[in-house]
Amino acid sequence: MSKVSGWEPKRLTELANYVNGFAFRPEHWGQEGLPIIRIEQLKNPQAQADYFSGKLPLSKIIEDGDLVFSWSASLFLRIWQHGRAALNQHLFKVIEFDSIDRGFLKTFIEFHLPALTAASHGSTMQHITRKELARFAAPFPDSKDEQGKIARILSTVDRAIEHTEALIAKQERIKTGLMQDLLTRGIDEHGNLRSESKHQFKDSPVGRIPIEWNVVSLGGLLSGIDAGWSPNCEDEPPSQGEWGVLKVSAISSGVFDPIESKRLAAGLLPVPSLEVFQNDVLVSRANGVAELVGRCVLVEQTPGKLMLSDKTLRLVPRTGAITPFILTASMSSHLTRLQMGTLLSGSSGQKNITQKQLRTLLIAVAKWDEQIYAEKVMGQAICHIASDVEHLEKLRALKAGLMQDLLTGKKRVTIPLELNAKH
Repeated sequence: MSKVSGWEPKRLTELANYVNGFAFRPEHWGQEGLPIIRIEQLKNPQAQADYFSGKLPLSKIIEDGDLVFSWSASLFLRIWQHGRAALNQHLFKVIEFDSIDRGFLKTFIEFHLPALTAASHGSTMQHITRKELARFAAPFPDSKDEQGKIARILSTVDRAIEHTEALIAKQERIKTGLMQDLLTRGIDEHGNLRSESKHQFKDSPVGRIPIEWNVVSLGGLLSGIDAGWSPNCEDEPPSQGEWGVLKVSAISSGVFDPIESKRLAAGLLPVPSLEVFQNDVLVSRANGVAELVGRCVLVEQTPGKLMLSDKTLRLVPRTGAITPFILTASMSSHLTRLQMGTLLSGSSGQKNITQKQLRTLLIAVAKWDEQIYAEKVMGQAICHIASDVEHLEKLRALKAGLMQDLLTGKKRVTIPLELNAKH
């Protein structure tokens, strides 16, 4: 890389002091005093914290505006903005020198984290020590004014990203609540959510439900259950045009992930009847983790030529009884998950649920027309979130491009940049 005028290679220890937090022990924890900020609280300031009421050196205490660097396990930086707190070990309080702009330093370290970790320990690196900070160097602008201008540009993009992330998180919470309402109260003929003050409800084996609804066993809602198989496979995803078999991990996250698959071994013939298609409802019948047994997903799209594994089942809803979307949502509901928990068998290393047991699950079901309308309402909420997620990815791509230009000196700052988050 050619030398940039006004930029000189600097070691990270030439830019700031890095003070590790205090090694709190259980006997230090309490209910009063300063909240103890660990990696969990740095990621999510709303997370529950322990408290410390003793005396600490000022270097172990953080205030609003302080730069904190998580250097172990999770590698990231934050400008703290949530009040006075005690800093736990595995977190550096970064105290920049007088000639350094704090916001620029944060972005500069973030930009060079991949190179810093690779230079330190390789791709599996899980922590950064002061020795690595002292060894690593990269071009850095001498002018604090230039540092500040770059930081302001990138912080504008950061604010747009944070705003959009917060908006998506809020919409996800609303979507979760809406789904719960649709599965327990439903929508009346006027398009409004039912309430017991205005509508008739009845007691049922799965709780209070609208009087128009029925409770049906899962078996009564299905025309069939398809089981997978376990052929010899290569431990790599199939290439385009090749047949593969889904791993159970393809549905473990609650979202269908076709990358989690294995290539069918050479010489074996596929079983086309086991191919997974769009709108299929898949459920895991076995897993080493009990909470993942019975995990259900709707296949929204698939590359094709992927077959069910022996640990996955396909639920085939009976036309006119329940839609694939509502079936998936019902199978993922809290009440259904509680029922499943009572049916699991197997050892501690492998839990199972059988087709016969699945068929006994009780599901509260609305009339067909109401299901279709509920699916439409949820679809609108999902599309809204998807639009904001797409916008977020564009903002992140913009930031990545700006960082590549501005944090290497490739482009010099000449004019301010204004960027607004969506909405």
